[in-house]
Amino acid sequence: MCRQLAYLGAPRPLARLLLDAPHALVRQSWAPRDMRGGGTINADGFGVGWYPPGAREPVRYRRATPMWSDAALPALAAATVSGAVLAAVRSATVGMPVVETAAAPFAAGPWLFSHNGVVAGWPATVTKLAERLPTTDLLTLDAPTDSALLWALVRDRLRAGVPMAEAVAATVSDVDAAAPGSRLNLLLTDGTAVVATTAGHSLAVCEDGSGVLVSSEALDEHDGWRPVPDRHLVTATEHGIDFTPLGDA
Repeated sequence: MCRQLAYLGAPRPLARLLLDAPHALVRQSWAPRDMRGGGTINADGFGVGWYPPGAREPVRYRRATPMWSDAALPALAAATVSGAVLAAVRSATVGMPVVETAAAPFAAGPWLFSHNGVVAGWPATVTKLAERLPTTDLLTLDAPTDSALLWALVRDRLRAGVPMAEAVAATVSDVDAAAPGSRLNLLLTDGTAVVATTAGHSLAVCEDGSGVLVSSEALDEHDGWRPVPDRHLVTATEHGIDFTPLGDA
């Protein structure tokens, strides 16, 4: 499926996360180490969102092409510095469109979101969940994909004032009940904290002295990397990382 990462900490060039690390996101796009449930590469688009210094809302750069093929990205990533980043490379589920708007991160207000996995039985299994959303949200989905609907479900809770960790955990619980067997590694940030889940796919975290990283796969051989057990909720700030079993979140 997809690969995704988030970073919070001392400002650093995007290139360190996307391109320069030994197993940076660009390498994960064509040589992932731990793809589960289908797929061998992540070549169906990519995106990166970051928070400029002092900004409350993020900036996004997305494309429907493989990350390694984007001639503009190296210069952009080298010149752009941020202390809060979310990025992803996409492996589209069969039958779902390969378009720029289907590439994470999805965004609204201060939030960035991505999803690694698949909703089992899409779309029939989640029609009842979709019916809970405002009609306008359904008519303005970024793309007709499971990831875009998951974002709409999370965003609906966020707009109602639900805290990020609760919004993500509740969405995973609802989709698990409606579509058993779904793989639901979700990743959400507001630029000050990161919330992630493991439900069917790999995830690793690292505190490297200048910040925290949450990533589908370790970016390097730093001994701070730790795997996250399946069925866990991760909450991270630049000061540390907490794990909670999803059933207890």
